[in-house]
Amino acid sequence: MSSSFADLKKSRKTSLESLISETVKLNGNAEQSRGDDDRFWKPTVDKAGNGYAVIRFLPAPAGEDMPFVRVFNHGFQGTGGWYIEDSLTTIGKKDPVSEHNTMLWNSGVESNKDLARKQKRRLTYISNIYVVSDPSAPENEGKVFLYKYGKKIWDKINDQMNPQFQDETPVNPFDLWEGASFKLKIRQVEGYRNYDKSEFESQAALLDDDAELEGVWKSEGSLSEFIDPKNFKSYEELEAKLNRVLGLSNSTQGNREGIAQNVQESEPTPVLREAPVPKMHAAEEEDEDSMSFFASLANDN
Repeated sequence: MSSSFADLKKSRKTSLESLISETVKLNGNAEQSRGDDDRFWKPTVDKAGNGYAVIRFLPAPAGEDMPFVRVFNHGFQGTGGWYIEDSLTTIGKKDPVSEHNTMLWNSGVESNKDLARKQKRRLTYISNIYVVSDPSAPENEGKVFLYKYGKKIWDKINDQMNPQFQDETPVNPFDLWEGASFKLKIRQVEGYRNYDKSEFESQAALLDDDAELEGVWKSEGSLSEFIDPKNFKSYEELEAKLNRVLGLSNSTQGNREGIAQNVQESEPTPVLREAPVPKMHAAEEEDEDSMSFFASLANDN
């Protein structure tokens, strides 16, 4: 982690190596909604659902190791209302929804699998960004915000750091001096936001003056709070809410055992495994959109 701006500038090559190592781990594993928070920037789209902006992903804040965090969350509606919560799997703990979905999936019953798909966890990444250009909201330009984004944008970041071909050089898109600004291009495709045409520009310093760059860096918001265990509800709290939302009279564990018992009576005991994450639709890949949508529906109710 960098404790001073001078350290940040000196450690650029080491930072890229650390980032590549981290992304390799994340890629090998094969998903927060904080409601309306003015610390977060959101792109503006027109009536047709199209939008454009240029942003720059920023390095890790002072005292933190990584320029991004990833948060898994759940958003679905049951007979008892909405369940919109961060998943404890974000911090490496057991989560009642994931356990319930695993049992539903392993039941072998297609209707249970459909429920597990609807209730599956979703992935959100959070980073600091500098808004280079925002034609629809020019007042945001030159400011630092937090930004939530999904797998589509993450894949483009990852491709910069881990290029597929030998003639391509790894680039740290989070670097202030040798990174690259990101042209965010949003289209409406089949009723959903699509980011496929988004792309990175050529490598260049964000600003020409180190004093200004230091001011940008010092304006960053903390990312560690989004993965701080103290900001997550306990397993028991989440289990109680899950039972209430799904209308389960007994504990989640009791219902899971009931499902397992029904399966045993009709077929051999299934081998327990982590419920797979099915191929996501575009709306599910970009969770800064889908989770906000779930939250707005819940608030309307």
